Order: sequence, then C-alpha cells, then structure tokens
Amino acid sequence: MTATTPSATSTLGAPLRAQPVEPTANATAALHPLEGGDAQITSGFWALRQQRNGAAAIREAYDLLEKAGNFDNLRIAAGTATGEARGPIFMDSDVYKWLEALAFEYGRAPSDDLLEMQREVTALVASAQADDGYLDSVPQIQGGVAGRYTDLPWSHEMYCAGHLFQAAVAQVRATGDTGLLDVAVRLADHLDATFGPDKRTDIDGHPVVEMGLVELFRVTGERRYLDLAAHFVNARGRGYTADRGKESTYFSDRVPVRQATTVEGHAVRAVYLGAGATDVALELGDTELLAALETQFASMMSSKAFITGGLGARWDWEAFGDPYELPTDRGYAESCAAIGGVQWAWRLLLATGRPVYADAIERFLYNAFLPGVSLAGTEYFYVNPLQQRADAHADENRSPAHGRRGWFDCACCPPNIMRTFASLDAYLATTNDGGLQLHQYASGDFAFDGGAVRVETDYPWSGSIGITVTETTGTWALDVRIPAWSDSSTLTVNGEAVETRAGQYARIEREFAEGDVILLDLDMTPHLYAADSRIDASRGAVAVERGPLVYAVEHSDNPGVEVDDILLDTDAAISVARRDDLLDGIDTLELTAETPSAHVETAWPYRRVGATPGGQADGVGYPGANAEAAPRDPAPVTLTAIPYYAWANREIGPMRVWIPTE
Repeated sequence: MTATTPSATSTLGAPLRAQPVEPTANATAALHPLEGGDAQITSGFWALRQQRNGAAAIREAYDLLEKAGNFDNLRIAAGTATGEARGPIFMDSDVYKWLEALAFEYGRAPSDDLLEMQREVTALVASAQADDGYLDSVPQIQGGVAGRYTDLPWSHEMYCAGHLFQAAVAQVRATGDTGLLDVAVRLADHLDATFGPDKRTDIDGHPVVEMGLVELFRVTGERRYLDLAAHFVNARGRGYTADRGKESTYFSDRVPVRQATTVEGHAVRAVYLGAGATDVALELGDTELLAALETQFASMMSSKAFITGGLGARWDWEAFGDPYELPTDRGYAESCAAIGGVQWAWRLLLATGRPVYADAIERFLYNAFLPGVSLAGTEYFYVNPLQQRADAHADENRSPAHGRRGWFDCACCPPNIMRTFASLDAYLATTNDGGLQLHQYASGDFAFDGGAVRVETDYPWSGSIGITVTETTGTWALDVRIPAWSDSSTLTVNGEAVETRAGQYARIEREFAEGDVILLDLDMTPHLYAADSRIDASRGAVAVERGPLVYAVEHSDNPGVEVDDILLDTDAAISVARRDDLLDGIDTLELTAETPSAHVETAWPYRRVGATPGGQADGVGYPGANAEAAPRDPAPVTLTAIPYYAWANREIGPMRVWIPTE
C-alpha cells in the first residue's frame, strides 16, 4: 500500500486542505474537484459559519464525545479501561465523523491544538483495533470475536468502518499523517478477506462503507477496495435482509440498485447508498449504473423532497414516504439526510457536469442543511419540519419543540454537520480540461492549472457577484451557473455582454488577462410557490422564496398574530427589508395576510360547507366545548418572514413555511 502524500501547500500557496471526494484520473468524470487548497472561502455568509464551527463546535465536541462515552468505549475495547459499552451500537461513527471534521478544519485553519487532538484520538482508535484488523468497539465489548457480523442489518459494523475510512482519507490529505490510514487499511483488508462474491455475501444495513472504500482506493491505489465497494452495491436488493426477517424496504434492499427507479426506506441510508454507488459508477465507467442513479435522484426531487430540499417524510423509521407524501408539521427531513443529499448530488455533478445537480446542492445547503444548526454553531436539530404549531409538545429527544440541542442520544447529526461546514470550500468549484466552473457563490479564491479568480459577493442577500481574474496562462473557459430560480440575469466581461439562460452554465471562453472583471447579476425578486396538488399537506397554501432561500413566518417577528391561523394575500406586493441587527444580518420579507381577531373553538372541528361556525349544522356540542363561538372576523396584518434556516434561534414557537391562502 502506497498512500498519496499531499504537498505542504496548494497552488494558491495556502495551507493544505482536504477534498472529501477526489476521483482518479481514470474515472469517467465530466468535472474534477479543485486541488486541496485551491478553493478557499475567505469572507461572507459561509465564512462566518465555518469560523464558528471551527472555533466552537469542533473543539467542544471533544468534551461531548468524552462525556457521552464514545472514547470510553474505545478504551474498554483496547483493554485500558473496564466497564459496559455505552450508547448506540454505532458510537464509533461519531468519533470518526468528528475526526474527519477535525482534518478538514485543520486544513482550513491550521492549529496545534487540532493536531494534538487528532493524534491523541487516532492513537486511541488504533489501540482498540483487534489483531486481525477488526474494529468496532461496542461489538468488541459485548461479544468479542463471536459477536462479529451476527446481525449486520442492525449492527452498523461496516457503517462505522466507512466513516473511519473517510476520516482516514481526510486526515492524510489534510495533514500528511498516516496513523489513521494505517488503521483503515488493516480494517479494509479484514473486510476484503471476509466479504465478497466468493466469501460472505452479507451487506450492512446502513450504507456508507461504499463511499469510504472507494475513497480509500483513491488514496492508496488498492483496487481490491473498489471491487469490494462494487460488490456491496451490486449485492443490495438480493433479499439478504428479507431472508433474516427484516423489512427490506427500510434498508434500501428491496430492489437491486440497477433496477430501482426511486428512493425508498430510511432516508439517510438511501442517499448514502446513492452517493456510494455513484462513486463506483465513476471509477468503473459504469454508464448503466449511473443512468439508474440519475433516474432515482430525479424521482426523489420530483416527488419525495420538501421545498427546502429536506429528505424523509416519516418520523416512523426516519423514512421516505410514498410519492408526494410530504407532511409539513410531521416532516422528518433529518439533517444527516440533507448532508447525504449534498454528497450524492456532488458526485452526480462530477459525473455529468449537469447544472441541475448544482441547483440541488444549493437548495440542500441553504434550506435543508443549514436549519439543522444554530447561528452560534453549537446547537442542532435532528429533524427539520416545515411547521411548528402553537401548542406543540416537546416529547422525544429529537422533537424540534425542544429547540436545537447541544447533543443527542443518537448523535449522528452534530459531527456530520461539523464535517460538512469544514469541507464546504470543496463544493463550490470544479475544473476540467478546458477551464474552471463556479457552481456556488461565496467570496473566495478559486484556482486550477490554467488560472485563478477571486469572487466577491454578498450572496445570498445580493444577486451581484464580482469575479476578477487573478492569474492566467492564456485561453481557457470560465463557466458560471445561472440558477434555475433567476428569471433574468446579466453577465459581462469587462463590460461586454455574455448570453445567459436560467438553469444553465454561461460559458466565457477567451484569452483571459489578469485583472479581467466578470460581473454577474441575478434576479432576486421574491416569488410565491404552490405545491403539486398531489402534496395534500400543502394544497391551498403557498411558500415564499427569494434567491436561493426559502422563507418562513415565525412568531418572534409577528407579535399578536396567530401564526397557525394566517391566510396570505397572494395578490399583494412583497417587499424586502434589510435587517443588519437581526439573526446575524438578514433580508426579511414583508407579506400581507389576514388573521382572525380571536381564535375560534367549536364543539366539532368540521362543518358543512357554507355553514356558520358554531351553528346548528355543526352538530351537538360536547360538555365543556365552546359551541357558541363567534364567526371568524378577518383582520388584515403585515407579516414579517425570515429565512427558514434562521428560525428557532431566539425562542421556540409557532412557525410555518407553507402559508394557507383560503
């Protein structure tokens, strides 16, 4: 095994940064990520979130993992401590996602304390590994060798391995340290000796090992790891979980991946599988598999995604529902599913170069991923529904009625969010043989072999993006994405107009000179959106978007208004107001609506069409019910809407994205 040792600095002369995905030169990719360090967010909207993630969340997580027992489990498995295993069976995966975040953050903002934590915990992980390469602390504590792989649908053993592989790859790319990579290679060799077409044909109930194995292949060059990932993809849907008495839909194991036409079951499992299978298709040039995955992604976005990009309709089993089953108040939309959506869309973008995947990434990032974390960066939502009712009861640990929380019993989301923030630079731009492509807009520096540009923008508040060529070697192409939501746009190079089209890339191909200025202006007019009539929960309601942001009405900004009762006037103008004093500085929207002067309680909440509330046609009143309530008396109100991602940062209370119109 020969690991690729990164250089000390990037093309831009910046500290090394790790890329989460690096297809090989032989991969059939239309686009390739920029080299580590050649994509740098330097200021603005996302830079602030990255700074808070690094300064607070990632460092605080060390103590949280200690308190939750994750590190103790590894110590017990290593034989340096005694006791019972604590937490879910997949506790190790939280350590690995945090180590991955640590590596990305070290590449983004190098610091000795980060490196010390990385090396300390890497040594702890290494100490827990069995002599034959097996590693998963909870099964090791509970059952020893006899407890291995006895219930793969639920044990998450390869799921933990996959996250370890991803962390090890990030670590070697960002720091050059190979300590965790050595552990990962020993575990991957153990898996390869145990599973495969002529060995055990079991599959893990929770995909992610596929992504991890492919990335391990990319950094080591060991083909066996890619072949094993391909085996796990192709083995799924062959009846393994059903044969063990499990409901195979939940595990994305009902239909073979190549034959599936949509996503189903546990949302995070499904999108992680899609991402890993896309990695396999990229490296093997498997056009049949890639076509099937594009079909599945398209089906997901057309009938199983919330307007925020949130994925997962059902609290039960954290699952996708049936087509168009997208409830607002009980929508699941787990933060991890949004992250998996970004990972899958990114790989499809690399494979095809199609702008629809960059549009999807933007929706996921701003409206499905970002709501999962507080503005401070240290409190989290596990689920992200599109409505919170006035009398919502805070029951189970994940309920958003608690507000964002500092940790969870099942803490998959917090370290997942940390690693996404820390690696976000990698998702903004790509290169190919002909030039540079800008997919997402943030102030920063972006370079490839032929040149470099600096981007300056106040996006997502402003649609004005300035791009200056800072380095160039001659003729190349710059592609800039025109989002599908922008009805009109203008693009100029040194004042010369370039043709644009919404939902496409505008290409500028020329012999660039240093100092050339490209100006892009996108249409940021707010718009109302109606749901497909088959989405029952949103029928008769509208949502509001401005630029890439979905907006919500929250009680904090609308005192005296029953958010549950508002009816929007869709004919009224929508105005935009800048509020630098609010929620880190946002643009609010002012909407016109009606609300009843008093909340109406009736003995029976259903009435004949055309009947008066509380009248005889409503039926007999029950004792204690207010059957004599007065009819609604609509009163006009002006509503303030804020970006959905920012809700619940002051206090938890009523909120809605979909606003009824009648």
